[in-house]
Amino acid sequence: MAGGAREVLTLQLGHFAGFVGAHWWNQQDAALGRATSAQESLGELCPDVLYRTGQTLHGQETYTPRLILMDLKGSLNSLKQEGGLYWDKQLDAAVAWHGKLTTHKEEVYPQNPHLQDLLSAEGVRSSDGFWRVKSIPNGKGPPPVTTAAIPKPLESSVRVWSDFLRVHLHPRSICMIQKYNHDGETGRLEAFGQGESVLKEPRYLEELEDRLHFYVEECDYLQGFQILCDLHDGFSGVGAKAAELLQDEYSGRGIITWGLIPGSYSLGEPQKNIYRLLNTAFGLVRLTAYSSFVCPLSLGGSLGLRPQPPVNFPHLHYDATLPFHCSAILATALDTVTVPYRLRSSPVSMVHLANMLTFSGKKVVTAGAVIPFPLVPGQSLPDALVQLGGATSWTPLSACGNPLGTRCFAQSVVLRGIDRACHTSQLTPGTPLPSPLHACTTGEEVLAQYLHQQQPRVTSSSHLLLTPCRVAPPYPYLFSSLGQQGMVLDGPPRGTVHSIPVFGALCSSSSLHQTLGGLATELTKLDLRRWASFLDAGVEQDEMEELLQELHSLAQCYQDGSGLTD
Repeated sequence: MAGGAREVLTLQLGHFAGFVGAHWWNQQDAALGRATSAQESLGELCPDVLYRTGQTLHGQETYTPRLILMDLKGSLNSLKQEGGLYWDKQLDAAVAWHGKLTTHKEEVYPQNPHLQDLLSAEGVRSSDGFWRVKSIPNGKGPPPVTTAAIPKPLESSVRVWSDFLRVHLHPRSICMIQKYNHDGETGRLEAFGQGESVLKEPRYLEELEDRLHFYVEECDYLQGFQILCDLHDGFSGVGAKAAELLQDEYSGRGIITWGLIPGSYSLGEPQKNIYRLLNTAFGLVRLTAYSSFVCPLSLGGSLGLRPQPPVNFPHLHYDATLPFHCSAILATALDTVTVPYRLRSSPVSMVHLANMLTFSGKKVVTAGAVIPFPLVPGQSLPDALVQLGGATSWTPLSACGNPLGTRCFAQSVVLRGIDRACHTSQLTPGTPLPSPLHACTTGEEVLAQYLHQQQPRVTSSSHLLLTPCRVAPPYPYLFSSLGQQGMVLDGPPRGTVHSIPVFGALCSSSSLHQTLGGLATELTKLDLRRWASFLDAGVEQDEMEELLQELHSLAQCYQDGSGLTD
C-alpha cells in the first residue's frame, strides 16, 4: 500500500455488528477527502490502514473498505450482496442458455429515501448502467456531504444496517449465511454451538478462507485483524471459529475482537436472556483464547441476567431500544480507541497495543469514553480536564458496572478533536496556576500529567489528536447544547453538529474480576435441563463445566494487585 501503511482487515460478524460497522464506515467515509480547517492536522490518521484501492471492469478507480462481513438471509434489504460499485448491466443480462427460461424474482426492497438524498450528492447510475462518481478530492473518498439536519423519519425507517450505510463495498465483502433467517420466529441463529457449526461446514469455511486470501495476499504490511462480533447470539460462535482460523493461518498477526451487545433487554423474554448469557460467556472465553485481546462493547449496565439501566452521557440524548442510536455511540468510541494502530506517523501496532494491555493473562479489556469531550468556548484543555475530574467521569462501555473503586492495571487513552490553541493554559503571566496541568507547555504533556495524577502507578499510553470524530448524516442527531464543532454551549444548539471531540480509553480493569466471576456464578445457578435446546445446538455438557473453570480462572487474573508488585 502507498506510504507503507500497516494494513488491517476488518471482519463484521452479525447484525448488530453490521449496525456498528455501518456507522464506523460512514465516519471513515466522512473523513476521507474532506478539506480540513487550518486548525486540523492533515492526515493524522492513515486511511490506507482500513481501505484498499481497486478498479471496476470499466477502469474506474475505487477505494473500498478492506472488509469481510457475515450476516443472515434477509438482512440486506436494498443492498445487493455483490455491492453496487462494480455493478454491470451487461453482465447481468448475459445468459448462456438459449432454451426456454423461467424467471423467479425476489421482492425488491426500496432504498431508504433519506439515504438516497445523501447519496445523490456523490453520483448517479447513468442510463448505460455504469456508476458515475462525482469528482473525488485527492482521488479518495466522497465529496463533502450535506450538513442539513437529519430528518426525524430516518430513525423510524431504519430496519437493517444497510438502510443507512453510505459506503460502497467490494463484491467480496458480503458473505450471507443462507441457512438461517434474519427475521421470523424460526430458522434463527440463536446459540453459540450453531454459530460454531456454520464455519465447520465446507461451504461457509471455504468462502471465508477465499475472501481472507483475496484481501491478505494484496497487503504488503498486514498488521492484523479486527473482529466486530455479536456476542449475544449465535454469531459469538461464528466469531470464535473465525478467530481460531485467523490464529492458525496468520500466527503472529494481531487479532483484536470487539464483542458487541445491544443496549437494552427485558426480563419478559427468559429464553432469550438465558441464551444471551450463555452466548456471551462462551464467546468471551473462546474469543479470548484466540484473540490478542477481547473488549466487550455495550451501552447496557450489565452482562448478567438482571437488567441494569443503560449508561448515561451528559450531552447525548439517545434511545437505548434503538440499535441505530446505540451503534452510533459505540462506533464513535471504536473510532477513537482504535486510533493508535491507525496513525500515519509513529503508529502503535495491534500486537504492541495488546501486549501493553494484556500482561499476566488479562486478555479481556474494558472501554470507556467521554462523548463528546466537554470543552466550553474560551476554555483550555487544562481547564476542561480539571473540571472533568477523575476516571469516574468516564462513561463505561463494557457493561461491567460502575468503575468507582476499581483499579486500572494498564490503559491506552486517546483524546481527539481539541484545537491546538486550546492545548495549554492561556493565563496571563503571574496569575496563580489553578493546577499543575496549567504549568505544562504542550498538550501531550497536559494529557500525560492528567493521567499520572489520576492513576500514578498505571502503565499508560496516550495520544492527542487534532482530528475530531465526524458525526455527519446519516449519524443520528443525539446532541444537546453543542456547537457545530462539538463545543458545549450554554443555550440551545446552533446548527448541525459536524464533528465532536472525544476522550476514549481501553483499560485492563479490576472490575472484570467481579464481572467475569459474576457470569460464572449465574451460569452455575442455571438448571441446564430447562435449556437443553442450547446444548442440542452443538455444545456438550463437559464444555459447560470447562467454561465455568475458564471463567473463574480469567476472573482471577483481575483480582486487585494481581500480577503487580507495589
